[in-house]
Amino acid sequence: MTVDDKLLERKLLLKRVFSRTDLLEIGRELEVPYFDRLRSPWDMDEDEAALEIASNISDEQLREAFDGHAPRDWTVFRGRYYTFEDGALLLKGVWERTRTSVRQAEKKYGENSTAVLNALVETGESCGLREIGKNLRRGIDPRPILEELERLKVIITSYQGDRYREWRILEETSPLVRSELGMAPLPLPAPKTAPPTVKPAKMEKVDYVWLEGQKVERMDRELDEYLGSLLRSRLEATVEFGENFSIAYLADYLQGLFGTVLYFDSLLNIIQQYGLTDTEIVHQRGKTGMRTGWSLALFGEPGTGKSFSTRDMILGKPDAKVPPHGIPGRNRYCGGMTPARLIRIGQAYVGRTFNFIVPEFNDWFKYSGMVEPLKLAMERGELKYETHREVVGPYRFDSFFSVNYNVAVYERGYAATVQDPNFNAIEDRMLCRLHRLTKERFVEIAKSQMRLAFGEMDIESGAQEIRDHLTLVYAIETGHPLVRDRFPYKPVMITPQAYETIKRAREAILEQIPRETVTFSARLENRAIRFACAASLLDYFRSDLDYIPVSEEALRYAAQLYVEEASMRSREEFKPEDVLGRLL
Repeated sequence: MTVDDKLLERKLLLKRVFSRTDLLEIGRELEVPYFDRLRSPWDMDEDEAALEIASNISDEQLREAFDGHAPRDWTVFRGRYYTFEDGALLLKGVWERTRTSVRQAEKKYGENSTAVLNALVETGESCGLREIGKNLRRGIDPRPILEELERLKVIITSYQGDRYREWRILEETSPLVRSELGMAPLPLPAPKTAPPTVKPAKMEKVDYVWLEGQKVERMDRELDEYLGSLLRSRLEATVEFGENFSIAYLADYLQGLFGTVLYFDSLLNIIQQYGLTDTEIVHQRGKTGMRTGWSLALFGEPGTGKSFSTRDMILGKPDAKVPPHGIPGRNRYCGGMTPARLIRIGQAYVGRTFNFIVPEFNDWFKYSGMVEPLKLAMERGELKYETHREVVGPYRFDSFFSVNYNVAVYERGYAATVQDPNFNAIEDRMLCRLHRLTKERFVEIAKSQMRLAFGEMDIESGAQEIRDHLTLVYAIETGHPLVRDRFPYKPVMITPQAYETIKRAREAILEQIPRETVTFSARLENRAIRFACAASLLDYFRSDLDYIPVSEEALRYAAQLYVEEASMRSREEFKPEDVLGRLL
């Protein structure tokens, strides 16, 4: 390891033990320019703020910061260079002690200790007994091994409930444990330029694009490792599952979990994941110029389940026992990130298609001048962003978004709380779904929360099958080297029936609007078609054709989306069910 690793370890330490308010105060005390533009702690990106401080602080100043502020004394940090435990900071690490502890546990429990640590390291997240036990031979109880590893301070308890518990390996300890297990190292990412040890104020600017590139590499490894495991252990079962899988199957699975109202949002988010293959859409005479990818927005009143669908169902939420349904390594969570930071780091994704999950999308428009670059990002266009300090780009943005945000919802229609009058140009470039907290939605949310709390939802088995199918189809359609010679690439073929379905929906909608003008653009039809084509990718294994025809089920859902969004954009001048009753 190099001094750069010390910088990144310092950043991890700062972020873990200090609140947003403390980080802001420490940054201003150090007179770091980054903090000049921040009006409140909620304006900052915590990762960016912690890294700026880490790059401009010496160990002596670090100790002073701990003395002058109130660190979270319940947290634990066990790194190579720093230790924080029982509320005390030590300017030295505990790696040698941890190394000895790993070997001591291995001497006592042999390959079972190695299997437990492997399970924790490979997930990189908190694990319960069920996940950890999968790595052990039948009849081996992992609990005494976990208790020993925790006593030796190799792992920590990350969650403790009445009947359930989870453990994890600290991020700063993981590289050491990987080394002891003989696994390929995943070092903490480091900026190209290390900070000076005496005069941090002369530190060169941190290269955020390079840092993000390291994150992209880790996400690539996450996908490769998951796909490799699938091909070794679950390939035959996944293909067999795919022979019967469809959007109707997915809808039934989600309705069984969440009911007939809430399921649709999770359906949209999972279908969007299939769209990330960016598969070509063709017709019988050639190419259409369209691909399957699209951006998604769920918006409406607080507490209507938006975050659950866009974040928890895709990334997983271990403490709520919700496993991930999304493509491993292809979803970049943007909680706490500023739009300027996104535009800056977007350069690390040039030529790549990822999904950027943005909670509280409203906050991005507190910064002036953001509509135009974000509009270009939604169009996958060429971005360039200039400030008085730097010029970002130009570069082409090739990824998509799934976002959620709150709006003021009325009995008919809604009003965006974003002050920028051009915000509708952003909404116009996404597939949008309005959430209204009706009595029916309220009851389904309450029931789902109770069923999750009591462990009555069997999400895990279904999630594994769906995620395996999604990952395999993604790998095939994007030409991943592990499957390139095993399965053929198939474009999605749009049929005359598809255009006829959309045409009938359009005519029925226009008949319901009394005015000569409409309040939505033709992009809505384009998104409906893209949705239908992305949903048809679920049928990859259902035929031996060299293309995937758009399915009738997918078209029915696309028409429903078209009608419902047109109604919402028209301030609900017509009821979607009146139109859909004639179409479907």
